[in-house]
Amino acid sequence: MSAMDSTLSSSLAQRAKEITKRELARYQERTPGSQRANARARKVLPLGVPSSFQAYDPWPVVVRSSDGPTMTDVDGNRYVDYDMGFGALFVGHGHPVVRSAIEHQLGNGTLFVTPCESNADVAEMLAERYGLPMWRFTNSGTEATMDAIRVARAATGRHKIVKVEGGYHGHHDEVMVSMKPPLHLAGPAHAPNSVPSSEGISPGVVAGTLVVPYNDPEALDRVLAAHDVACFIVEPAMENIGICLPQPGYLQQVREITQRHGTLLVFDEVKTGITAGWRGATGAVGVQPDLVALAKSIGGGLPLGAFGGRQELMDLITAGRVVHLGTYNGNPLCMAAARAVLSEVCTPEMTGVVIARNERLVGAVDAVIASAGLPAHTVQFGAKGCVTWAPEPIRNYRDYKATDFDLAFAQWIHGINRGVLLPPGLDEQWLISVMHTDDDAMAYADVFADFVADLTE
Repeated sequence: MSAMDSTLSSSLAQRAKEITKRELARYQERTPGSQRANARARKVLPLGVPSSFQAYDPWPVVVRSSDGPTMTDVDGNRYVDYDMGFGALFVGHGHPVVRSAIEHQLGNGTLFVTPCESNADVAEMLAERYGLPMWRFTNSGTEATMDAIRVARAATGRHKIVKVEGGYHGHHDEVMVSMKPPLHLAGPAHAPNSVPSSEGISPGVVAGTLVVPYNDPEALDRVLAAHDVACFIVEPAMENIGICLPQPGYLQQVREITQRHGTLLVFDEVKTGITAGWRGATGAVGVQPDLVALAKSIGGGLPLGAFGGRQELMDLITAGRVVHLGTYNGNPLCMAAARAVLSEVCTPEMTGVVIARNERLVGAVDAVIASAGLPAHTVQFGAKGCVTWAPEPIRNYRDYKATDFDLAFAQWIHGINRGVLLPPGLDEQWLISVMHTDDDAMAYADVFADFVADLTE
Protein backbone atom coordinates (compact mmCIF):
# COMPACT_ATOMS: atom_id res chain seq x y z
CA MET A 1 0.00 0.00 0.00
CA SER A 2 1.39 3.41 -0.95
CA ALA A 3 1.79 6.20 1.60
CA MET A 4 -1.11 8.05 -0.04
CA ASP A 5 -3.38 4.99 0.14
CA SER A 6 -2.40 4.42 3.77
CA THR A 7 -3.24 8.03 4.66
CA LEU A 8 -6.63 7.76 2.93
CA SER A 9 -7.46 4.49 4.71
CA SER A 10 -6.50 5.96 8.07
CA SER A 11 -8.62 9.06 7.44
CA LEU A 12 -11.63 6.99 6.38
CA ALA A 13 -11.29 4.67 9.38
CA GLN A 14 -11.25 7.64 11.75
CA ARG A 15 -14.28 9.17 10.09
CA ALA A 16 -16.05 5.79 10.23
CA LYS A 17 -15.55 5.67 13.99
CA GLU A 18 -17.07 9.15 14.33
CA ILE A 19 -20.08 8.09 12.25
CA THR A 20 -20.47 4.92 14.30
CA LYS A 21 -20.49 6.82 17.59
CA ARG A 22 -23.14 9.24 16.31
CA GLU A 23 -25.28 6.53 14.73
CA LEU A 24 -25.18 4.26 17.77
CA ALA A 25 -26.67 7.08 19.81
CA ARG A 26 -29.34 7.59 17.16
CA TYR A 27 -30.06 3.83 17.09
CA GLN A 28 -30.60 3.81 20.85
CA GLU A 29 -32.99 6.77 20.59
CA ARG A 30 -35.14 5.20 17.87
CA THR A 31 -35.35 1.62 19.22
CA PRO A 32 -36.33 1.82 22.91
CA GLY A 33 -39.02 -0.81 22.38
CA SER A 34 -36.44 -3.24 20.98
CA GLN A 35 -34.23 -2.55 23.99
CA ARG A 36 -37.06 -3.35 26.41
CA ALA A 37 -38.04 -6.47 24.49
CA ASN A 38 -34.45 -7.72 24.44
CA ALA A 39 -33.96 -6.98 28.15
CA ARG A 40 -37.07 -9.04 28.92
CA ALA A 41 -35.96 -11.87 26.66
CA ARG A 42 -32.50 -12.02 28.26
CA LYS A 43 -34.13 -13.24 31.46
CA VAL A 44 -35.22 -16.46 29.74
CA LEU A 45 -33.08 -16.72 26.56
CA PRO A 46 -29.26 -16.57 26.42
CA LEU A 47 -28.43 -13.20 24.80
CA GLY A 48 -32.17 -12.64 24.50
CA VAL A 49 -32.35 -14.37 21.11
CA PRO A 50 -33.30 -17.83 19.82
CA SER A 51 -30.11 -18.13 17.71
CA SER A 52 -26.75 -16.53 18.50
CA PHE A 53 -26.55 -15.21 14.93
CA GLN A 54 -29.39 -12.83 15.85
CA ALA A 55 -27.51 -11.09 18.68
CA TYR A 56 -25.66 -7.84 18.13
CA ASP A 57 -24.82 -4.69 20.08
CA PRO A 58 -26.30 -2.66 21.54
CA TRP A 59 -29.40 -4.84 21.04
CA PRO A 60 -31.09 -6.36 18.00
CA VAL A 61 -34.08 -4.86 16.24
CA VAL A 62 -37.15 -6.73 17.44
CA VAL A 63 -39.63 -7.12 14.58
CA ARG A 64 -43.41 -7.07 14.89
CA SER A 65 -44.53 -7.58 11.28
CA SER A 66 -43.38 -8.01 7.69
CA ASP A 67 -44.86 -7.48 4.26
CA GLY A 68 -43.33 -8.03 0.83
CA PRO A 69 -39.82 -6.49 0.94
CA THR A 70 -40.32 -4.68 4.27
CA MET A 71 -40.38 -5.26 8.02
CA THR A 72 -41.65 -3.10 10.88
CA ASP A 73 -40.13 -3.21 14.37
CA VAL A 74 -41.84 -2.88 17.75
CA ASP A 75 -41.11 0.87 17.73
CA GLY A 76 -42.92 1.34 14.42
CA ASN A 77 -39.74 1.83 12.39
CA ARG A 78 -40.11 0.50 8.84
CA TYR A 79 -37.21 -1.10 7.01
CA VAL A 80 -36.58 -2.29 3.49
CA ASP A 81 -35.38 -5.80 4.24
CA TYR A 82 -32.20 -6.79 2.41
CA ASP A 83 -31.40 -9.51 4.94
CA MET A 84 -34.45 -11.55 3.88
CA GLY A 85 -34.03 -14.17 6.58
CA PHE A 86 -30.28 -14.64 5.98
CA GLY A 87 -31.18 -15.37 2.36
CA ALA A 88 -34.17 -17.62 3.10
CA LEU A 89 -36.82 -15.37 1.56
CA PHE A 90 -36.17 -15.14 -2.17
CA VAL A 91 -39.98 -15.05 -2.46
CA GLY A 92 -40.19 -12.12 -0.03
CA HIS A 93 -42.42 -11.82 3.03
CA GLY A 94 -45.93 -13.19 2.66
CA HIS A 95 -45.93 -13.77 -1.09
CA PRO A 96 -49.61 -14.24 -2.02
CA VAL A 97 -49.04 -17.44 -3.99
CA VAL A 98 -47.03 -19.05 -1.19
CA ARG A 99 -49.46 -17.80 1.43
CA SER A 100 -52.40 -19.26 -0.51
CA ALA A 101 -50.65 -22.63 -0.76
CA ILE A 102 -49.94 -22.66 2.98
CA GLU A 103 -53.49 -21.63 3.88
CA HIS A 104 -54.94 -24.34 1.63
CA GLN A 105 -52.72 -26.97 3.25
CA LEU A 106 -53.65 -25.77 6.75
CA GLY A 107 -57.16 -26.91 5.97
CA ASN A 108 -55.90 -30.39 5.11
CA GLY A 109 -53.37 -30.92 7.89
CA THR A 110 -49.87 -29.86 8.87
CA LEU A 111 -48.21 -33.12 9.93
CA PHE A 112 -49.02 -36.68 8.89
CA VAL A 113 -45.78 -38.59 9.67
CA THR A 114 -46.67 -40.67 6.65
CA PRO A 115 -45.95 -39.68 3.05
CA CYS A 116 -47.91 -37.06 1.14
CA GLU A 117 -48.11 -36.70 -2.64
CA SER A 118 -46.28 -33.39 -2.61
CA ASN A 119 -43.09 -35.13 -1.40
CA ALA A 120 -42.61 -36.51 -4.90
CA ASP A 121 -43.72 -33.23 -6.51
CA VAL A 122 -40.99 -31.24 -4.78
CA ALA A 123 -38.32 -33.93 -5.21
CA GLU A 124 -39.03 -34.03 -8.95
CA MET A 125 -38.61 -30.26 -9.16
CA LEU A 126 -35.28 -30.38 -7.35
CA ALA A 127 -34.10 -33.24 -9.55
CA GLU A 128 -34.91 -31.20 -12.65
CA ARG A 129 -33.06 -28.14 -11.39
CA TYR A 130 -29.95 -29.89 -10.12
CA GLY A 131 -29.53 -32.87 -12.42
CA LEU A 132 -29.42 -35.23 -9.42
CA PRO A 133 -32.11 -37.92 -9.39
CA MET A 134 -32.73 -38.74 -5.71
CA TRP A 135 -33.64 -36.47 -2.78
CA ARG A 136 -34.52 -36.55 0.91
CA PHE A 137 -35.98 -33.70 3.00
CA THR A 138 -34.74 -32.25 6.27
CA ASN A 139 -35.77 -29.31 8.45
CA SER A 140 -32.68 -27.11 8.13
CA GLY A 141 -29.43 -26.59 6.31
CA THR A 142 -27.56 -28.02 9.27
CA GLU A 143 -29.41 -31.31 8.89
CA ALA A 144 -28.94 -31.31 5.12
CA THR A 145 -25.14 -30.99 5.29
CA MET A 146 -24.95 -33.46 8.19
CA ASP A 147 -26.86 -36.11 6.28
CA ALA A 148 -24.96 -35.53 3.04
CA ILE A 149 -21.68 -36.07 4.90
CA ARG A 150 -23.03 -39.29 6.42
CA VAL A 151 -23.91 -40.61 2.97
CA ALA A 152 -20.42 -39.68 1.72
CA ARG A 153 -18.76 -41.55 4.56
CA ALA A 154 -20.87 -44.64 3.98
CA ALA A 155 -20.21 -44.58 0.23
CA THR A 156 -16.44 -44.28 0.56
CA GLY A 157 -15.79 -46.19 3.77
CA ARG A 158 -13.69 -43.22 4.89
CA HIS A 159 -14.19 -40.99 7.93
CA LYS A 160 -12.27 -37.75 7.43
CA ILE A 161 -13.80 -34.73 5.72
CA VAL A 162 -12.30 -31.55 4.29
CA LYS A 163 -13.83 -28.09 4.48
CA VAL A 164 -12.71 -24.58 3.58
CA GLU A 165 -11.28 -22.18 6.16
CA GLY A 166 -13.92 -19.56 6.91
CA GLY A 167 -16.76 -21.69 5.57
CA TYR A 168 -20.01 -22.23 7.47
CA HIS A 169 -22.01 -25.42 6.91
CA GLY A 170 -24.34 -25.48 9.89
CA HIS A 171 -23.87 -26.18 13.58
CA HIS A 172 -23.21 -29.91 13.78
CA ASP A 173 -19.84 -30.75 15.29
CA GLU A 174 -17.95 -31.96 12.22
CA VAL A 175 -18.33 -28.65 10.38
CA MET A 176 -18.01 -26.29 13.35
CA VAL A 177 -14.30 -26.24 12.67
CA SER A 178 -12.40 -23.15 11.46
CA MET A 179 -15.61 -21.26 10.72
CA LYS A 180 -13.87 -17.98 11.55
CA PRO A 181 -10.75 -18.93 13.48
CA PRO A 182 -8.62 -16.29 15.21
CA LEU A 183 -5.46 -15.83 13.18
CA HIS A 184 -3.15 -16.58 16.09
CA LEU A 185 -4.60 -20.12 16.16
CA ALA A 186 -5.23 -20.61 12.44
CA GLY A 187 -1.71 -21.63 11.39
CA PRO A 188 -0.09 -21.01 8.01
CA ALA A 189 -2.32 -19.70 5.24
CA HIS A 190 -1.42 -22.49 2.80
CA ALA A 191 -2.04 -25.26 5.38
CA PRO A 192 -4.49 -24.02 8.03
CA ASN A 193 -4.97 -25.64 11.40
CA SER A 194 -8.30 -27.22 12.32
CA VAL A 195 -9.67 -24.92 15.03
CA PRO A 196 -12.89 -25.73 16.94
CA SER A 197 -15.45 -22.93 16.64
CA SER A 198 -17.09 -23.69 19.99
CA GLU A 199 -16.42 -25.39 23.24
CA GLY A 200 -18.07 -28.77 23.55
CA ILE A 201 -16.59 -30.26 20.36
CA SER A 202 -14.40 -33.27 21.04
CA PRO A 203 -10.76 -33.27 19.90
CA GLY A 204 -11.40 -36.44 17.90
CA VAL A 205 -14.05 -34.71 15.82
CA VAL A 206 -11.79 -31.73 15.21
CA ALA A 207 -8.95 -34.01 14.14
CA GLY A 208 -11.24 -35.66 11.59
CA THR A 209 -12.03 -32.38 9.83
CA LEU A 210 -9.19 -31.09 7.70
CA VAL A 211 -9.10 -27.47 6.53
CA VAL A 212 -7.87 -25.91 3.29
CA PRO A 213 -7.92 -22.37 1.88
CA TYR A 214 -10.59 -21.52 -0.67
CA ASN A 215 -9.38 -21.00 -4.24
CA ASP A 216 -6.29 -23.16 -3.62
CA PRO A 217 -6.53 -26.42 -5.61
CA GLU A 218 -2.97 -27.40 -4.73
CA ALA A 219 -3.79 -27.39 -1.02
CA LEU A 220 -6.81 -29.60 -1.66
CA ASP A 221 -4.72 -31.99 -3.73
CA ARG A 222 -2.21 -32.32 -0.89
CA VAL A 223 -4.76 -33.18 1.82
CA LEU A 224 -6.56 -35.70 -0.38
CA ALA A 225 -3.38 -37.51 -1.40
CA ALA A 226 -3.59 -39.99 1.50
CA HIS A 227 -6.89 -41.29 0.06
CA ASP A 228 -8.58 -41.24 3.47
CA VAL A 229 -11.07 -38.37 2.97
CA ALA A 230 -14.75 -39.13 2.41
CA CYS A 231 -15.80 -35.75 1.05
CA PHE A 232 -14.89 -32.16 0.39
CA ILE A 233 -17.80 -29.95 1.43
CA VAL A 234 -17.70 -26.45 -0.03
CA GLU A 235 -19.94 -23.58 -0.98
CA PRO A 236 -19.52 -23.00 -4.74
CA ALA A 237 -19.32 -19.31 -3.85
CA MET A 238 -18.42 -18.63 -0.22
CA GLU A 239 -21.12 -16.63 1.53
CA ASN A 240 -19.87 -16.62 5.09
CA ILE A 241 -17.33 -13.85 4.36
CA GLY A 242 -19.43 -11.51 2.25
CA ILE A 243 -19.36 -13.12 -1.17
CA CYS A 244 -16.08 -14.73 -2.20
CA LEU A 245 -16.26 -16.01 -5.75
CA PRO A 246 -14.35 -18.98 -7.14
CA GLN A 247 -11.38 -18.03 -9.28
CA PRO A 248 -11.71 -19.08 -12.94
CA GLY A 249 -11.19 -22.83 -13.21
CA TYR A 250 -11.04 -23.44 -9.45
CA LEU A 251 -14.17 -25.54 -9.13
CA GLN A 252 -13.37 -27.45 -12.32
CA GLN A 253 -10.03 -28.34 -10.74
CA VAL A 254 -11.77 -29.28 -7.51
CA ARG A 255 -14.00 -31.66 -9.45
CA GLU A 256 -11.01 -33.32 -11.14
CA ILE A 257 -8.98 -33.56 -7.92
CA THR A 258 -11.79 -35.10 -5.87
CA GLN A 259 -12.57 -37.67 -8.56
CA ARG A 260 -8.91 -38.60 -8.90
CA HIS A 261 -8.58 -39.25 -5.16
CA GLY A 262 -11.92 -41.05 -4.74
CA THR A 263 -13.33 -38.25 -2.58
CA LEU A 264 -16.93 -37.16 -3.02
CA LEU A 265 -17.71 -33.51 -3.77
CA VAL A 266 -20.53 -31.99 -1.71
CA PHE A 267 -21.85 -28.58 -2.70
CA ASP A 268 -23.37 -26.69 0.21
CA GLU A 269 -26.02 -24.64 -1.54
CA VAL A 270 -27.96 -23.73 1.57
CA LYS A 271 -27.24 -20.05 0.91
CA THR A 272 -26.73 -20.01 -2.86
CA GLY A 273 -29.60 -22.40 -3.59
CA ILE A 274 -32.16 -20.99 -5.99
CA THR A 275 -30.91 -17.41 -5.47
CA ALA A 276 -27.81 -17.88 -7.64
CA GLY A 277 -29.92 -18.85 -10.65
CA TRP A 278 -32.72 -21.23 -11.54
CA ARG A 279 -30.33 -24.19 -11.24
CA GLY A 280 -28.57 -22.70 -8.22
CA ALA A 281 -24.84 -22.25 -8.05
CA THR A 282 -24.41 -25.74 -9.50
CA GLY A 283 -25.87 -24.51 -12.77
CA ALA A 284 -24.18 -21.09 -12.56
CA VAL A 285 -20.66 -22.51 -12.20
CA GLY A 286 -21.21 -25.47 -14.52
CA VAL A 287 -19.76 -28.11 -12.18
CA GLN A 288 -21.75 -31.19 -11.12
CA PRO A 289 -21.10 -32.36 -7.56
CA ASP A 290 -21.88 -35.79 -6.18
CA LEU A 291 -24.22 -34.44 -3.49
CA VAL A 292 -25.99 -31.12 -2.93
CA ALA A 293 -27.36 -29.70 0.33
CA LEU A 294 -30.18 -27.13 0.18
CA ALA A 295 -32.35 -25.16 2.61
CA LYS A 296 -33.34 -21.52 3.19
CA SER A 297 -35.11 -20.12 0.10
CA ILE A 298 -36.60 -23.41 -1.12
CA GLY A 299 -39.00 -23.30 1.85
CA GLY A 300 -40.42 -19.85 1.17
CA GLY A 301 -40.00 -18.85 4.82
CA LEU A 302 -40.88 -22.21 6.38
CA PRO A 303 -38.18 -24.48 7.84
CA LEU A 304 -37.11 -26.82 5.07
CA GLY A 305 -33.87 -28.43 3.94
CA ALA A 306 -33.03 -31.12 1.42
CA PHE A 307 -30.10 -33.13 0.16
CA GLY A 308 -29.82 -34.93 -3.13
CA GLY A 309 -27.27 -36.96 -5.00
CA ARG A 310 -26.36 -39.56 -7.55
CA GLN A 311 -28.54 -42.67 -7.63
CA GLU A 312 -25.94 -45.07 -6.26
CA LEU A 313 -25.19 -42.74 -3.35
CA MET A 314 -28.79 -42.15 -2.31
CA ASP A 315 -29.53 -45.85 -2.74
CA LEU A 316 -27.46 -46.38 0.40
CA ILE A 317 -30.54 -45.03 2.18
CA THR A 318 -32.77 -47.32 0.12
CA ALA A 319 -30.71 -50.32 1.17
CA GLY A 320 -30.79 -49.33 4.85
CA ARG A 321 -27.03 -48.87 5.04
CA VAL A 322 -27.52 -45.18 5.84
CA VAL A 323 -30.31 -44.27 8.23
CA HIS A 324 -32.07 -40.97 7.62
CA LEU A 325 -34.92 -40.05 9.96
CA GLY A 326 -37.00 -37.08 11.10
CA THR A 327 -40.53 -36.61 12.36
CA TYR A 328 -41.02 -33.34 10.48
CA ASN A 329 -39.14 -34.33 7.33
CA GLY A 330 -41.21 -33.53 4.24
CA ASN A 331 -44.22 -32.43 6.27
CA PRO A 332 -47.14 -31.36 4.05
CA LEU A 333 -47.12 -27.73 5.17
CA CYS A 334 -43.49 -27.14 4.14
CA MET A 335 -44.04 -29.18 0.98
CA ALA A 336 -46.96 -26.94 -0.01
CA ALA A 337 -44.78 -23.85 0.41
CA ALA A 338 -41.85 -25.39 -1.49
CA ARG A 339 -44.04 -26.54 -4.37
CA ALA A 340 -45.38 -22.99 -4.77
CA VAL A 341 -41.89 -21.49 -4.55
CA LEU A 342 -40.28 -23.85 -7.05
CA SER A 343 -43.09 -24.11 -9.61
CA GLU A 344 -45.05 -20.85 -9.47
CA VAL A 345 -42.96 -18.05 -7.96
CA CYS A 346 -39.24 -18.60 -8.58
CA THR A 347 -39.60 -19.54 -12.22
CA PRO A 348 -36.71 -19.26 -14.67
CA GLU A 349 -38.23 -16.04 -16.02
CA MET A 350 -38.77 -14.39 -12.63
CA THR A 351 -35.36 -15.49 -11.40
CA GLY A 352 -33.81 -13.76 -14.40
CA VAL A 353 -35.80 -10.58 -13.76
CA VAL A 354 -34.65 -10.39 -10.14
CA ILE A 355 -31.01 -11.08 -10.98
CA ALA A 356 -31.11 -8.29 -13.59
CA ARG A 357 -32.61 -5.95 -10.99
CA ASN A 358 -29.78 -6.81 -8.61
CA GLU A 359 -27.25 -6.19 -11.37
CA ARG A 360 -28.59 -2.64 -11.73
CA LEU A 361 -28.28 -2.13 -7.99
CA VAL A 362 -24.71 -3.43 -7.95
CA GLY A 363 -23.85 -1.12 -10.85
CA ALA A 364 -25.24 1.91 -9.00
CA VAL A 365 -23.25 1.07 -5.86
CA ASP A 366 -20.13 0.51 -7.98
CA ALA A 367 -20.55 3.96 -9.48
CA VAL A 368 -20.68 5.54 -6.02
CA ILE A 369 -17.51 3.70 -4.96
CA ALA A 370 -15.66 4.68 -8.14
CA SER A 371 -16.72 8.32 -7.93
CA ALA A 372 -15.46 8.62 -4.36
CA GLY A 373 -12.30 6.59 -4.99
CA LEU A 374 -13.05 4.33 -2.04
CA PRO A 375 -11.00 1.25 -1.06
CA ALA A 376 -14.04 -0.97 -1.60
CA HIS A 377 -15.70 -3.10 -4.25
CA THR A 378 -18.96 -4.89 -4.91
CA VAL A 379 -19.56 -8.56 -5.56
CA GLN A 380 -22.67 -10.06 -7.19
CA PHE A 381 -23.76 -13.67 -7.34
CA GLY A 382 -27.24 -14.05 -8.74
CA ALA A 383 -29.81 -12.15 -6.67
CA LYS A 384 -27.27 -11.49 -3.90
CA GLY A 385 -24.63 -8.81 -3.60
CA CYS A 386 -22.33 -7.18 -1.08
CA VAL A 387 -19.92 -4.34 -0.50
CA THR A 388 -16.50 -5.53 0.65
CA TRP A 389 -14.27 -2.89 2.21
CA ALA A 390 -11.08 -3.84 0.43
CA PRO A 391 -9.70 -2.43 -2.84
CA GLU A 392 -9.28 -5.84 -4.49
CA PRO A 393 -11.58 -8.89 -4.58
CA ILE A 394 -10.94 -11.31 -1.75
CA ARG A 395 -9.95 -14.89 -2.58
CA ASN A 396 -10.17 -16.59 0.80
CA TYR A 397 -10.63 -16.18 4.54
CA ARG A 398 -7.22 -14.59 5.12
CA ASP A 399 -8.02 -11.89 2.55
CA TYR A 400 -11.34 -11.31 4.27
CA LYS A 401 -9.63 -10.82 7.63
CA ALA A 402 -7.65 -7.93 6.12
CA THR A 403 -10.79 -5.98 5.15
CA ASP A 404 -11.81 -2.84 7.06
CA PHE A 405 -14.42 -3.77 9.66
CA ASP A 406 -14.65 -0.22 11.04
CA LEU A 407 -15.96 0.95 7.68
CA ALA A 408 -18.26 -2.05 7.39
CA PHE A 409 -19.84 -1.43 10.79
CA ALA A 410 -20.24 2.29 10.15
CA GLN A 411 -22.05 1.54 6.88
CA TRP A 412 -24.32 -1.00 8.61
CA ILE A 413 -25.35 1.20 11.55
CA HIS A 414 -25.80 4.23 9.27
CA GLY A 415 -28.05 2.20 6.98
CA ILE A 416 -30.24 0.65 9.66
CA ASN A 417 -31.04 4.11 11.02
CA ARG A 418 -32.29 5.04 7.55
CA GLY A 419 -34.46 2.01 6.99
CA VAL A 420 -31.92 -0.29 5.33
CA LEU A 421 -31.92 -3.63 7.12
CA LEU A 422 -28.80 -5.66 6.36
CA PRO A 423 -27.53 -8.76 8.16
CA PRO A 424 -25.68 -7.80 11.35
CA GLY A 425 -22.59 -9.91 10.77
CA LEU A 426 -20.83 -7.39 8.48
CA ASP A 427 -19.81 -10.32 6.34
CA GLU A 428 -23.17 -11.41 4.99
CA GLN A 429 -24.82 -10.21 1.80
CA TRP A 430 -28.00 -8.58 0.64
CA LEU A 431 -30.71 -10.50 -1.18
CA ILE A 432 -33.13 -8.93 -3.63
CA SER A 433 -36.37 -10.87 -3.48
CA VAL A 434 -39.08 -11.27 -6.11
CA MET A 435 -41.12 -8.73 -4.10
CA HIS A 436 -38.51 -5.94 -4.20
CA THR A 437 -39.47 -3.37 -6.83
CA ASP A 438 -36.86 -1.36 -8.70
CA ASP A 439 -37.40 1.46 -6.21
CA ASP A 440 -37.02 -0.92 -3.25
CA ALA A 441 -33.78 -2.29 -4.66
CA MET A 442 -32.31 1.11 -5.52
CA ALA A 443 -33.13 2.48 -2.06
CA TYR A 444 -30.00 0.64 -0.90
CA ALA A 445 -27.87 2.54 -3.43
CA ASP A 446 -29.38 5.87 -2.36
CA VAL A 447 -28.64 5.28 1.32
CA PHE A 448 -25.16 3.99 0.46
CA ALA A 449 -24.50 7.19 -1.48
CA ASP A 450 -25.57 9.21 1.57
CA PHE A 451 -23.17 7.20 3.73
CA VAL A 452 -20.28 7.77 1.32
CA ALA A 453 -20.99 11.50 1.22
CA ASP A 454 -20.89 11.53 5.04
CA LEU A 455 -17.73 9.43 5.08
CA THR A 456 -15.83 11.62 2.64
CA GLU A 457 -17.03 15.08 3.65
